[in-house]
Amino acid sequence: MTTCTRRRAALTLSLTIAASALTAVSFAPAAGAAGAPALAWKACERPGGPAGQECAELPVPLDYRDPGGPRLTLAVTRLRAQGPAPRRGTLVALPGGPGGSGVQRVTERGEALREETRGRYDIVGFDPRGVGSSSRAGCGLAEEDRHLIALRSWPAPDGGIEENVARSRRIAEACARNGGPVLRSFTSENQVRDMDLLRRALGEKKLSAWGTSYGSYVAALYAQHHPDRTDRFVMDSTADPDPDRLEHGWLADMARGADDRFPDFASWAADPPAAYRHLRLAEHAEDVRKVVTDLAARLDREPRRTVGSDIPLTGNALRQALQTALNDDGAFPDFAALVKEAADPEGRPVLPPELSGPLPDADASLLVAVICNDVRWPRQVGGYRRAVAADRAAHPLTAGMPANITPCAFWKDPAGKPIRITGDGASRILMIQNLRDPSTPYSSGLEMRRSLGDTARMVTVDRGGHGAYVPGRGACGDRTVTAYLNDGRRPARDTYCAD
Repeated sequence: MTTCTRRRAALTLSLTIAASALTAVSFAPAAGAAGAPALAWKACERPGGPAGQECAELPVPLDYRDPGGPRLTLAVTRLRAQGPAPRRGTLVALPGGPGGSGVQRVTERGEALREETRGRYDIVGFDPRGVGSSSRAGCGLAEEDRHLIALRSWPAPDGGIEENVARSRRIAEACARNGGPVLRSFTSENQVRDMDLLRRALGEKKLSAWGTSYGSYVAALYAQHHPDRTDRFVMDSTADPDPDRLEHGWLADMARGADDRFPDFASWAADPPAAYRHLRLAEHAEDVRKVVTDLAARLDREPRRTVGSDIPLTGNALRQALQTALNDDGAFPDFAALVKEAADPEGRPVLPPELSGPLPDADASLLVAVICNDVRWPRQVGGYRRAVAADRAAHPLTAGMPANITPCAFWKDPAGKPIRITGDGASRILMIQNLRDPSTPYSSGLEMRRSLGDTARMVTVDRGGHGAYVPGRGACGDRTVTAYLNDGRRPARDTYCAD
């Protein structure tokens, strides 16, 4: 994974890590949707991207209760089916987040996905409202509130949350003051409505989808409300569907997920490949955890200056860098190098790109808006304080962050009400989940599996990291998903893949 790709992944994971717990938000059918807009496709091939890529813009209502009112614009991209097999339909690639770009996902993964599916699908992605080249909005957040280390509510070194409370209130008030109706429209509910309008604009009776992390939530939400419009749906890396835990529970799950995943990094750091022997952190894997937690505690007391940045390396910055690195094995060397440099009194630590500066206002605002607009979060500050204390004791790697307060505690009440994803939605869903996912833990994926009942089959992959299906890799789980997309074949029962 490149540095730029890792930074994009960090941004889309920034408050929820994209998680894909699958609870739906109730909503009425879109009004006045009979006349779907036409899409004016134009060539938009990009360097390093797939051949034949096309782009268009889809106008969507700002408010589906007022279909004739103001409109927003969504960026859409497509790779046409190429054959030689007969065209099957449209496969929508739904990225993680909130904040992931469907256009970017097709640009980066579309060619491999097209090859895996034998050119039978039009592969389509869209930037949800608030993302990428679609209509955007901002809260006018202060620069200090737009750093990833601020948007993620890491408690103070002593476990205090007073600064987190003040920042969360400040962000919520700025969004209420400056975001307007466009920001308030950034919801999972509206993403599903927009997706169905896109279906009509494409002229499809049904859609297939591959949703990863938060995109898996959107896929499940769509399938629950439109079972007659879903074809082959893949839910990759999901989380707990309990309506009482929607979105704030996704964040809380990260503490357990980090504990599940860290042994993979520890094994690597105790015995790295030959090219990375200089990054070995301990003689035994069981000692690596103490190396990292002791260093974080030392940086809590004495932050280190960093090369090329005015931003210091604090204990929480190190913990955030670890949380990001656990999502992909390819990030292990960079994190180990950061630990080595920070532990050496003469070292020159370099901040990871995702921690080296503030996010643009529109990006930071979107990350907050979706999770706060969707559902009501707990309001009592004292409850967060108690939860942080308990979480810090149980999960030192994440130091209470997943249980901490966010701007959602001070947000205007959402319009929707969460409902449970059940087996009454679309049939024949295929789930795929890594055993050691730091962002959507396996135990949470099992909760979704239980909720879907016989409508789903689950592929468990004995891997670590976030995102289980990689088109073109050819591992056991990848082959199972590809067979389902190509031929509709699912395992007769839940299955396990050792690679």
